[in-house]
Amino acid sequence: MKTKILRNILTAVNLLAALGILVCAAAPDSPAQQKPKRRTYRLIDLGTLGGPTSFNYAIIAQSMNARGAVIGQADTLMPDPNFPNCNFFIFTNCPDPFLEHAFISSHGVLTDLGAIPGGSSGAFWINDAGVVAGASTTGSIDPLTGLPAAEAVIWKNGTMIRLGDLGGHQAFANAVNDREQVGGFGANTIPDPFSLFGFFCDPTGSNCVEMRAFVWERGVMRDIGTLGGPDAYLYVINNRGAVGISYTNSTPNPTTGIPTADPFLWVNGRMTDLGTLGGTIGDAEWINNAGQVVGTSDLAGDLVTHPYLWDHGVMTDLGTLGGDNGFALNINDAGTIIGFADLPDGTHHGFIWKRGVMSDVGTIGSDPCSNVAHLNGKEQVIGFTTDCQGTKHRAFLWENGEIADLNSLVNPPSNETIVEATDINERGEITADAILPNGDEHVVLLIPNGDCDSSCESRIAASQSNAPLAPISKHPRLNPAERVRMMMRQRPASKL
Repeated sequence: MKTKILRNILTAVNLLAALGILVCAAAPDSPAQQKPKRRTYRLIDLGTLGGPTSFNYAIIAQSMNARGAVIGQADTLMPDPNFPNCNFFIFTNCPDPFLEHAFISSHGVLTDLGAIPGGSSGAFWINDAGVVAGASTTGSIDPLTGLPAAEAVIWKNGTMIRLGDLGGHQAFANAVNDREQVGGFGANTIPDPFSLFGFFCDPTGSNCVEMRAFVWERGVMRDIGTLGGPDAYLYVINNRGAVGISYTNSTPNPTTGIPTADPFLWVNGRMTDLGTLGGTIGDAEWINNAGQVVGTSDLAGDLVTHPYLWDHGVMTDLGTLGGDNGFALNINDAGTIIGFADLPDGTHHGFIWKRGVMSDVGTIGSDPCSNVAHLNGKEQVIGFTTDCQGTKHRAFLWENGEIADLNSLVNPPSNETIVEATDINERGEITADAILPNGDEHVVLLIPNGDCDSSCESRIAASQSNAPLAPISKHPRLNPAERVRMMMRQRPASKL
């Protein structure tokens, strides 16, 4: 009996050993062990509205929704009577002598959203129902700033709805949530020597008015107040609330020359001061559907800026990539954060932060700097490389720990050069700005269409060994939130 039992045990051991060998042998081919394949993308040029240029915004904007509808703005062939004087909140540098109109592209059809008669319009945000938030110049001139006057607008079912202003001559709708609550900012007529960001001032900078944040709902625009000071600016609104920056008093600090400005969270009519990491300047730049907020804050002394996560009343310093400064720009619903941060050598790279660990997104070839724009729930991150002075070189996609030049993933290859990826949705579709061979800039849509084969991998490898491209972005742009953030901190252009 003992012999039989021993024989059965030995048989079982040998069988398990054999199975173990088979399992080990099969492990390298196991899907769990294989690195996910990269995807290739079909490039669709969305065109223009008759003129040479179209573009959309990236950071702190939403240029595509979950259904793949894309917004932007494009040149018409109508001459701009105010050229070269333009409203830089919408257009930054008046690239062309044409009126520009907001557009929406859906299922291959580009639709002109129009503008207030005689004006230009810009689109900053689209919700999943296809409602678009933005602004339109009115055809008149702001007597304070000398710029074209602008009103906040939305477009719903192809119809433009004028939201109005806060009493001044400038108002802009930054975002719209799924409840059709619209968040933005505008000027009133109350004098303010420390007008937030210095935008609502006359050309000498000596005559300024307040900047105030608003929420528009069911036909009513409401000033949502401040944290105690004269000014506030709203970046983003979603179904959980809105975030932005507000003065807390009217007394300038000796280190910055302006009053203390703190990030805020606005929920159900109540504005909450989120505090800072010790400095006198901080802002809140994104909120996810879990109510987590990310932004940037100066440390004590206001010489260094760090990214932060605010979660249930606790603000966490995310640190940097070894250098001085860092900026958090976006957070997905799982709590993964993206931004960019300084390295010890003074350059900056995009980062992804997850569960307490900050990972360097890297850059392409010898391009010195990189920035990120958006991420989705799958932790696909899109962005662009730069010369560290704001000139964009080429767009990238980062996923599964690796960065790839988006141009190398386009199949069939295109003669357009993608210089900036602007948004990515949960289906992995990507919007971007590309430069044509003649130098014109167009919005493009990238749709996944297959796996990256050996030819594709070779293109990726070649891009990593290439020297940086010559500056080719014809009209480098920052959206309103980027511009006000940089001007607020008076940071150098290298932070771009």
